[in-house]
Amino acid sequence: MITLFHLKKLLSALVLPPVGIVLLALLGLGLMSQHQRRGPYFILFALALLIALSLPVVADALMHTLEVYPPASSKALTRTQAIVILGGDDYPGAPEYGGDTVGRETLERLRYGVRLQRQTGLPILVTGGAPYGATPGGRTMKAVIEDDFKGSVRWVEDASNDTGQNAQFAARMLYAAGITRIALVSHAGHLPRAVALFESQGLQVVPAPTGFATSAPSLWAQWLPSGDAFERSHEALHEWLGLVVQRAGG
Repeated sequence: MITLFHLKKLLSALVLPPVGIVLLALLGLGLMSQHQRRGPYFILFALALLIALSLPVVADALMHTLEVYPPASSKALTRTQAIVILGGDDYPGAPEYGGDTVGRETLERLRYGVRLQRQTGLPILVTGGAPYGATPGGRTMKAVIEDDFKGSVRWVEDASNDTGQNAQFAARMLYAAGITRIALVSHAGHLPRAVALFESQGLQVVPAPTGFATSAPSLWAQWLPSGDAFERSHEALHEWLGLVVQRAGG
């Protein structure tokens, strides 16, 4: 059954690269078939966009526009009552682990969240569902924290499909425990959207970003196209699209 979540994913896939770039090039080919001179310009623009988004210097610049929160300070963390870690990607059917587990992005968030727990002694809430049918992210996050990082998880939210539902469902659990002030752990580029959604639930949020975009060690490497850079550009544009839609909707 197609849900609102799947519809949003489909529409964003059509707009964002690489599909959006391919559609732009196809538009140029269509114009050329109609003997219109504008066709080649659309194709050249699509190719230029593809190359530009594959450059680390461009990808990092896009991510930096989203990284508005500095690392959480010890003083700010003293004002919080719990740590909330947002789920990200999954690693379904991982053969070396014997089943579903967390992906690289989520693993980075868990590592930092447990680090904060050791510094502060605060309880952890993990939040993440199973929009694509794998084991819910909240459950795999709890397993990794407790089995691999030797931390502890007090609350598991495993029914959400997106960041908005992360905030909504996690807030219910936190309010039931009398908690209103949290440290929110996610990637630095994701937090502008996530913080606004959690604050809309009435929570006081201290952003705790991780996974900042850092520059390549050598200047020439920053201008060398790569698939990793293209992926970072896609993530940044995805976040900006989400922010625009979120702000348009109030």
